[in-house]
Amino acid sequence: MSEELFEQVGFTPDAQFEKIISDLMDRQYSVVPGYLSETLTEALRSLLTARYEQDQFKKAAIGNHLNEQVRSGIRGDFIHWLNRSDLQAPEQAFFTEIDRLSAYLNRTCFMGIAGAEFHYALYPPQTCYKRHLDVFRNDDRRRLSVITYLNPPDWTREDGGQLVIYRQEGQEETAIEIDPLPGQLVLLESHTLEHEVKPSRRPRLSLTGWLKTH
Repeated sequence: MSEELFEQVGFTPDAQFEKIISDLMDRQYSVVPGYLSETLTEALRSLLTARYEQDQFKKAAIGNHLNEQVRSGIRGDFIHWLNRSDLQAPEQAFFTEIDRLSAYLNRTCFMGIAGAEFHYALYPPQTCYKRHLDVFRNDDRRRLSVITYLNPPDWTREDGGQLVIYRQEGQEETAIEIDPLPGQLVLLESHTLEHEVKPSRRPRLSLTGWLKTH
């Protein structure tokens, strides 16, 4: 949206959100380092760890509830779904930020986002999630996949756990590797971009979900 049009409708542009929109239009994904503050990242990491130690996680499956299967060779993470009626303060702060992003995308790009679903994900060392798309055969409401990384601040490239996005450019396919750095946000088009999670040397932590249409 142009600056002139923003002024006409009395809407203040957000530089960070505009960068996300530009990235999505140009390459179908966006990476935002430091999207979550160090304080919020640490708080969410602590909640993830506490919930995991309280045995609130379950082995992740592939498919949705109509054809769910646990396939450890394909997907090795453990997950805990967040319920908006039962959130701690840091989790509520996270959803507030996601709702703000969704509203901005709807107002500027008419994306029709009507809701969001998120879960904590913990990948034990040497586990992965093989190449896939984030849509189901019987449910195509997911519009954008959203990953926020909650790894410790000393996470390095050598720790592994990269997200690999596969993007078609003409006749050639490009593999883009993204390090799961703490506080970093990744958005990608759920219908368009296949991706995978590489094994890591340490437990790999994230808060992952989707912005969905009706």
